[in-house]
Amino acid sequence: MDKKFDLLTLGEIMLRLSPQGNERISKCKMFEKHIGGAELNVACGVSLNGLRTGVISKIPDSALGDFVRNKVRFNGVSDDYLIYDHDKDARLGVYYYEMGAFPRKPQVVYDRANSSITKLHLEDLNPEMYSNTRAFHTSGITLALSKDCRETAIEMIKRFKEAGALISFDVNFRGNLWTGEEAIECIEGILPYVDVFFCSEDTARLTFKKEGDLKQILKNFTEDYPISIVAATQRTVHSPKQHSFGSVIYNAKEDKYYEEEPYRNIEVIDRIGSGDQYCAGVLYGLLSSNMDCQRALAYGNARSAGKNTIPGDMPSMDKEEIDNLIIDHNQKGGYVSEMKR
Repeated sequence: MDKKFDLLTLGEIMLRLSPQGNERISKCKMFEKHIGGAELNVACGVSLNGLRTGVISKIPDSALGDFVRNKVRFNGVSDDYLIYDHDKDARLGVYYYEMGAFPRKPQVVYDRANSSITKLHLEDLNPEMYSNTRAFHTSGITLALSKDCRETAIEMIKRFKEAGALISFDVNFRGNLWTGEEAIECIEGILPYVDVFFCSEDTARLTFKKEGDLKQILKNFTEDYPISIVAATQRTVHSPKQHSFGSVIYNAKEDKYYEEEPYRNIEVIDRIGSGDQYCAGVLYGLLSSNMDCQRALAYGNARSAGKNTIPGDMPSMDKEEIDNLIIDHNQKGGYVSEMKR
C-alpha cells in the first residue's frame, strides 16, 4: 500500500540567532534569524531531493510558532504533525551561533531549557502517523532533551517499527545535553529497533569507546545489534573556513563497505546542518532505490559538502544541483566549469 510519506522525522525545531559576518555574540548589535533543528534539516534535505516528508515537533502557539510553520511549509516539509503548545509558558528553544576564523573557533550558546517539545507526550500525537510513512528518523538530541521527550520518542520508535517503517537513528551526541554514559545506556536500549544507524568516527571512539579501524567499528555495531546499515562521517578541519569531508557505509547483509574519494578543501560558509544533510542524502539514496548504498553514499557526501557552502541551518540545494555536484566530484581530470550556467 502506498504511504502518504516517504519519511517522517521527530525533533526539536529551534530559533537560531547569529551575529552578522564574523561579529562576536558579546559585541554585536544585530542578529540574523534562522530556523533549524537536526531532524527538520533532514526532512528538508530529503524533500529537496523530491521525496515526501513531514516533521513531528511541538512548538508554541504564538507568532514564533507561525514563523516556524511558515518556514517548514516553504521548504516543502509537511506540518501535518506539528503540535501547538497553548500553555502560557510555551517557548521555542533558541541558540546563538558565532562564526569562527582561524585560530578562533566557532561558538554556540544554547537557551533551550524547558522548550515546548520537552513536554511532548504520546497523547499529543495523531496515531495515524505510524502507518503513514515508509521511514522514521530521529536522533540522540531528541532523546536527551528531557525524560518526557525521551520516553515518548522511544515508544514512537517501537510503534513505527511495529507498523513496518524503516527506523533511522543518528547518535548526534551533544555533551551539553547528557553525558556519554547516559547516552550509551539510552541508545543501546533502542538499537535493537534501528535499521539505519548514523555515528561519526569520533563519537564511536569517544562516546561508545570503540577501538580498532573504522571499518571494524562499523561491523561491530551490526554484530552487536540487528542493524542493517551503519554510516560514519569523517571530517578533517583544516581551519574554520576549510574542511574536507567523506564517509564510510557498511551494509551488513552484503558484508560490504562503501566509500569514495572525500570532498577536499570545502570552502565553509556555515557548517551547521552539514551532518544532518549527510543523513538526508543517505536516506534519500536508500529510499529512492532498492537500498542502494553506493547511491546513498554519493548523495550523503554531496549534500553534506554542499550544505557547508550555504548560510543558515537548513539546506537549499535541490536535486539537480546535487546531481551536478556529484558529476563534478566524480570527473577524473578534464575541464570543469567554475560557474553554473
